[in-house]
Parts: sequence; structure tokens; C-alpha cells
Amino acid sequence: MQLKSILAALVAAVLLALPAISAEVEHAPEPEGYRNDHYRGPVPKTLQGARVIDTDVAEALSKKGEAIFFDVYPQAPKPPNLPKSTVWRTPRHDTIKGAIWLPNVGYGVLNPEFEKYFRAGLEKYTGGDKSKTLVFFCLRQCWMSWNAAKRALSWGYTNVIWYPDGTDGWKEWNLPTEMKTPEE
Repeated sequence: MQLKSILAALVAAVLLALPAISAEVEHAPEPEGYRNDHYRGPVPKTLQGARVIDTDVAEALSKKGEAIFFDVYPQAPKPPNLPKSTVWRTPRHDTIKGAIWLPNVGYGVLNPEFEKYFRAGLEKYTGGDKSKTLVFFCLRQCWMSWNAAKRALSWGYTNVIWYPDGTDGWKEWNLPTEMKTPEE
């Protein structure tokens, strides 16, 4: 019993000696345009014109079925230098249950093919109603969802939500996920 007391006192002393850990996460300033590089890193707290939500609110929206969730995580391309005999298997992608996966639409600059794909995906799932509630996400500390939400706003969608914790935050709460393939 004395050993437990000594260990507890030692742990308490070490914890007290550590500098205070801030609960505040580092955030980047909100840029005027889109983020065009270094997509993984501190993101802004805000997105002008959009609502920013946490996992609690995302779960409530999902349960109520009041929003369309769009995962914009990029799809890994087949490496160009693979030997011809190599079998390429696209990596598995798990996302929020019920979400639509529109990969590669969160880059700062979209080529015409991906811009058309993104516009068509939004049109398909909103039925052309630009007032539908749209939730964009990727991973935590990922600019792709910020860019995609900003782009939807620029196209006239009026009820845009950005969920910056994305699948990381969702999985931390042990909420349901499912394997998805890219939307056609």
C-alpha cells in the first residue's frame, strides 16, 4: 500500500511540474481566397458565410436527417511508376455513415473535370435547391473541407456548414461510419 502512495505522490508531482496545457488549438487566419497548398495543418475557426459546428451538432444533424453530409477527402491516385505487373488496390475509405464521398473537390484550384464533378454532385443531392443544408468535412486540420464549403458558398448555396473535426472527431465519439466508394 505504501508503494501505491509513493507512486501516486510521484505522479502528482510530475503533473504539477508540467506546464499547463492549453485546450486552445492553434488556428490559422481565414484567407481571402482558397488554400492552395499544405492542406494539412491548422485551419481557421471560421468560414465567412458558413456555420462552423462541432461533433455534438454534427451528430444531431445526422440523426435528424436535416443535412446532406459531403466528405471531400481526396482519393489516393494510382502511383504512376508502378510496374505493369503490380496490382493496384484503391485504399479503403471509411466515412460518416450516410455521407456522400466527393473526393478531390477540396483543392484550392479545381481543374474543369473536378469542378464539373463537384457541381454535378451538389446539384444531384440538393435537387437544385441551393437552400438545402450542406455539411462539408474531411479530417481534422484539413483545408480541403474548408475550401469545398467556401466554393459551395461562392456558387450560391446559402445553408453551408463546415465540420472541421471531420471523420477524426466523429470516430473519437465512436459514432457510426461506413466504407464508401467515390460518388459517380
